[in-house]
Amino acid sequence: MKGKGSRMSEPGPAKGNASRVDLRIGREEGGTLLLSLSGRLDADSAVSVWDRAVEGVRRERWTKVVVDASGLEYMDGAGFGLLSKLRLEQRKRGGDMEIKGLSARFRHLVDLVSACDLPFWSRDKGERRGLAETVGRMAGDVAVDLRVAVSFVGECFLALCHALAHPRRVRWKDVLLTAEKVGVQGLPIIGLIGFLMGLIMSFQTAMSLQKFGGEIFVPNMLGLVMFRELGPLVTAILLAGRSGSAFAAEIGTMKVNEEVDALTTMGLAPVRFLVTPKVLATLGVMPFLTIFFNFFSLIGGAVVMLSLDYPLATYTSRVFTYVSVSSFVGGMFKALVFSLLVAGVGCLRGLETRTGASAVGASTTSAVVSAIILIAVADGLFAVLFYYLGI
Repeated sequence: MKGKGSRMSEPGPAKGNASRVDLRIGREEGGTLLLSLSGRLDADSAVSVWDRAVEGVRRERWTKVVVDASGLEYMDGAGFGLLSKLRLEQRKRGGDMEIKGLSARFRHLVDLVSACDLPFWSRDKGERRGLAETVGRMAGDVAVDLRVAVSFVGECFLALCHALAHPRRVRWKDVLLTAEKVGVQGLPIIGLIGFLMGLIMSFQTAMSLQKFGGEIFVPNMLGLVMFRELGPLVTAILLAGRSGSAFAAEIGTMKVNEEVDALTTMGLAPVRFLVTPKVLATLGVMPFLTIFFNFFSLIGGAVVMLSLDYPLATYTSRVFTYVSVSSFVGGMFKALVFSLLVAGVGCLRGLETRTGASAVGASTTSAVVSAIILIAVADGLFAVLFYYLGI
């Protein structure tokens, strides 16, 4: 279709049989662009004319763009999108756009779209914050996290006291199931890492002390280091990566699915219902996992000493002679504290999970990182405390 005084005309190709739309582009005097649409402007046919219509508007700086829609039989959301795109392109160039001959059943929707301000995006424009504002926001986030952590610790402590005072109200089936997942299913990786660490540490130490004829002291070193320090520390780190992340993912998924909110609606405290069984199970199996780790580390050290032609009786006697009861008890106490940190942080991060596709992954990562940091800090405090206590 040509407008009055038009100088160009471009017939548009038709695509498909069911969906067909024709686009003609014309030009009138005074810098006015005419776009004439006829047929069905739906999701299938709009693709065929989209680029030509937009490029027609972009070709020059038109004073006005007139869309003749008198020939349109049908139009869906794709058609409204095309008209909005043309209007946006014309506005960028400081011009106006007019739609003529549109059916009354489509005019109402077009008017609704036209009444809204079209958004503009700028890739260069970004939010910038000063140093003081950034530091202030970070301090505020730390304060909020600290407040939430203190509140969670208090609520968890009350829930554990309630469980000890009323053991029949504890969901022991969940405790045993969690203990199986945390303890029994974690034995292979705990034993493997313990054996390898004992083997590597004994071999490296023996090769260094062999120059001075002091490889006989390897069992002394291995026993003290494993029972006092590395046994509970490495076991807690493995537990954080394996079970702490699982706690965060499980509770986080429930939080995303609004199952935690459903528990609250039914009058069930999420901490007592979800957290308490996991904390009790972790608290119960952590000492056994630590002993299991120490045992396999001693097996790794025995392999090295036997390869150096030392009898097994000599190795075991030196290990258990120089490992005191205080070292063993101190290691077990560390294991109990570390288990509380791992289980508590994992459950806390799960309860803090927000909505979104990546929320559970972010909570899982935060649980592992936070638990490892707290374990390292707690281990340093234990080192200072044991030094002043003479343990």
